[in-house]
Amino acid sequence: MTRNILSLLLASICAITISAKPKATVSPVVEPPMWWTGMADRSLQIMVNYPEIRNLEPRIEYAGVSVDSIVRLDSPNYQLIYLNISPDAKPGTIDIAYQIGKKRMKIPFELRERNTPEFTPFDASDLLYLIMPDRFADGNPSNNDVASLKHRVEANRMNPNGRHGGDICGIEQHLGYIDSIGVTAIWLTPVLENDMPHGSYHGYATTNYYRVDPRLGSNDDYKHMIGQAHKRGIKVVMDMIFNHTGVAHKWMDDMPAANWYNNPKGDKMTNFSLSTVNDPYASDYDFDHTVNGWFVPSMPDLNQRNPHVIKYLIQNSIWWIEEAQIDGIRMDTHPYADMEAMASWLAAVERQYPGYNIVGECWYGNVAGSAFWQKNSKINRFTNSNLKTVMDFPTMMMAREAFGSDTRKYSQGLNAIYERLSQDYLYPDPMKVLTFLENHDSDRFLLSLPDNLGQWKQAVAFLLTTRGIPQLYYGQELLMNGSKEGSDGYVRKDVKGGFPGDTSSEFTPEGRTQLQNEAFDYLSRIAHWRRSSDIIAKGSLKHFIPYKGIYVYERRLGDKNVVIVMNGTDDTISIDFERYNEVLPIGTTRTDVVTGKNITINEVMNFSPRKTLILE
Repeated sequence: MTRNILSLLLASICAITISAKPKATVSPVVEPPMWWTGMADRSLQIMVNYPEIRNLEPRIEYAGVSVDSIVRLDSPNYQLIYLNISPDAKPGTIDIAYQIGKKRMKIPFELRERNTPEFTPFDASDLLYLIMPDRFADGNPSNNDVASLKHRVEANRMNPNGRHGGDICGIEQHLGYIDSIGVTAIWLTPVLENDMPHGSYHGYATTNYYRVDPRLGSNDDYKHMIGQAHKRGIKVVMDMIFNHTGVAHKWMDDMPAANWYNNPKGDKMTNFSLSTVNDPYASDYDFDHTVNGWFVPSMPDLNQRNPHVIKYLIQNSIWWIEEAQIDGIRMDTHPYADMEAMASWLAAVERQYPGYNIVGECWYGNVAGSAFWQKNSKINRFTNSNLKTVMDFPTMMMAREAFGSDTRKYSQGLNAIYERLSQDYLYPDPMKVLTFLENHDSDRFLLSLPDNLGQWKQAVAFLLTTRGIPQLYYGQELLMNGSKEGSDGYVRKDVKGGFPGDTSSEFTPEGRTQLQNEAFDYLSRIAHWRRSSDIIAKGSLKHFIPYKGIYVYERRLGDKNVVIVMNGTDDTISIDFERYNEVLPIGTTRTDVVTGKNITINEVMNFSPRKTLILE
């Protein structure tokens, strides 16, 4: 998420003030809600929120469980209990007992037996599909208005910046459609509670780290959807935000500690210039405003340098992996948080789940900035980030130029791809970058509906055959188009057929236009082929300098290869193919993945305008 996400929210939220009065709960609230035996980290932080709880003495008598320390925070209504859970501890209910005057209060805390997650980390063999749940499908209209929320905002599909009513049930009902695309993993924008003024439909303003937003469904709905996805062989990646919360989080009414947030009075806002994090000449002022400023006035900045804050966040991510069996995590606004704290979080997840993959949103316009954040980077002079996968924003920014869909800019043609990929030496592992043409924070790749799909097909073919982990944005297969100019909602449109009252459904061939079906079939054909292609998932990449507008690159694994040929011009090109003899020997015959036609490699080859071949 970037500076453009909530442009229309800024003015309306700026007037929100932070109450200085503690908001006490009637019943004690314990986070995490429960835990498991046999975890790698024996230390467990329990946060208890209850009026005047700080100075009370908890008593815990449970075999294999002992109290390491009690942390009495600044707020009288919070207490942290650090437990040591022995490997010998058995599942059961731990009673946390307090003596309050003449009364005795017991808080039951469940210690469960683990259902160890059986995940396969998402990697370059996968095709991710990014979904904004509110805009995909409304499977349960009854949860569009939830009376228990403080900020009740009715679903209104006429408002591009309001809630539309899509939910987790709607996603589950359309898992068959998602599977038919050839997708192997889905990434949902955040599903946790955003009980915010104006609704916060996008999910990036968390107000409860342990509760799915009831307008999207329940925790059980989320787990059930994940289980159904797993039955289809589809992984689920959870979007998390550790940099900030929503301003309506209860911590803002009653901060557990004075340094729980950075700039708790809200007097600073981030400058959105991530270059200051790795700039060797950055001023203290600019650096401070990047990592300690509030993301926007409605999203206050958490202080991960507070050891209790980062412990809370680490436990929360592990809780969701264990409880919901999620297969991966996408971390929002990764560089805006404290670098050392985030590295410690990634190390903690790796200790608990060796091999687990997490992708961080590191929005840089250049490869060096992005590569700085990848694990084992040689250009990060501060620390090892431990972040295995980074989002490939430089390639996204290059795509419109390369494939000519953005007429507002001068196009370099396919030379832009060559120049972009030639800088991959900066990445410790180019196969672990998340590559995409568009997402929920960018313009759509197609600014308007095209007359033909030549350029679009080339972009899709490149996305699905180049190095790295490809990601689609929902509706990309349906030629969704538009610009963010005026509203983020214009690139977060509803899928027709996913909502009550829709008269046609783009989820079916009958509800799509001829051009949409052509696009869907093309993308789906490559995606399904890709599922079983070890060459694409694991192979090396070799490419040739574009010549006469023709770009040729090879993916190779052992003695097998796939060669992609693109004519990036609007002209028919005749070209001497001996220059490509090392990857496509003259006289050999290959099969085009899309059409199934056999093609013999001749000394001279002719390519029609925007022709694309995937030859195996």
